[in-house]
Amino acid sequence: MKPAAIDYARPKDLAEACAMLNEAGDAAMMVAGGQSLVPMMSLRLTAFETLLDVSRLEALKRTEDEGSHVFLGAATTHAMIEDGKVPDPSQGLMSRVASKIAYRAVRNMGTIGGSVALADPAADWPCGLIALEAEVILAGPDGERALPADGFFLGPYETAREPNEIIVGFRIPKLPPAARWGTFKVARKSGAFSDSLAIAVLPGDGSARVALTGTTAHAGLLVRASEALPSGNVAALREAARADIAELDPDADAYRVRCHLATVTRAAAEALS
Repeated sequence: MKPAAIDYARPKDLAEACAMLNEAGDAAMMVAGGQSLVPMMSLRLTAFETLLDVSRLEALKRTEDEGSHVFLGAATTHAMIEDGKVPDPSQGLMSRVASKIAYRAVRNMGTIGGSVALADPAADWPCGLIALEAEVILAGPDGERALPADGFFLGPYETAREPNEIIVGFRIPKLPPAARWGTFKVARKSGAFSDSLAIAVLPGDGSARVALTGTTAHAGLLVRASEALPSGNVAALREAARADIAELDPDADAYRVRCHLATVTRAAAEALS
């Protein structure tokens, strides 16, 4: 199939993009890498009147080491993160996550901002950003605002972004050198979206964060598992994770529960090793 007829616009800067989006609202859709949107357009799974091409906006390409945090622009590609071409606040975790996304051709074009904006329940970056306590930076007609990644994802393909806002980038706290992390992903085949993806982070201050996504409605923080992880008690961690999964994925069948428990356990084991 071919996409339906649409208007195409390429704003020259962020201010013009915000103005166009504010005027068009839900009738417009933004594209940067297009690795998810273009196939959806071709299959006519999504419909809108105007395509706003934000791929060349310098404001979305900015990357900066801000001392205690790193700012990554929304147009940063998966490959740039994988290859270490941007500052890394995560002691290598983000590079690992990026390397497991789809295929290299997709990673060369796909962007972290596009992944978060689409909010596919099985996408990798929402889980990673939640585990890293990142903030999502949005620009709109009233200026910029920051929202925590944990809580930004509301449901399948649904976020807290307003229709007239653009994701500018992400502010990510730096993990200390002593921090440890682990991640494990289950997918039907190499390059496919995950059935389950768990990421565990131990910053080294006695706290922990365990995030999960896959067949859940959206990525989320496993609060009980996060509290149990620093003890190193695997049995307690699994029981805590089971309770978290029942809340995050209440319709999960036995296979999905086992799958989630396996990824959480494997991610935690790597973080604790």
